[in-house]
Amino acid sequence: MVDVNTNVLDPELEAIELFYFAYRAFTALPDAILAERGLARMHHRILYFVARKPRQRVSDLLVTLGVSKQAVHTPLKQLVEAGLIAVEPDAEDGRVKRLSLTPEGVELETRLSQTQRELLGTVFAGHGGTAEDDWRGIMRELAGRVRKGQA
Repeated sequence: MVDVNTNVLDPELEAIELFYFAYRAFTALPDAILAERGLARMHHRILYFVARKPRQRVSDLLVTLGVSKQAVHTPLKQLVEAGLIAVEPDAEDGRVKRLSLTPEGVELETRLSQTQRELLGTVFAGHGGTAEDDWRGIMRELAGRVRKGQA
């Protein structure tokens, strides 16, 4: 178990540290599942966002992830080669590639996301009241800063 430093005097530093350890907890089980297949966290991000928007263009995925084409090239190629993502040419413009999960990709992505759903569900249930709504508000505000270019 990770020993979270409870002796931090500065509340903002404590928040940063807690956020870091929370993210580690949130990604630990999916990372272990991915490692069994020789995959990493970027593969999970790709699977997750392709699952949310099937038949999206590669360029749309790059915008969502906030990464370059170069950064996504190798993991996307690996997912295609592993039979987890299908790439199809666009019906109107054959130069445009559309991404979808294969049935095996759906199965893996569901398994990965389910571990995170269960973790969040357990934590929210343990705090009751408005904890989940408050947390979502904080996350929306942080995510909104990325969209506005403030992060």
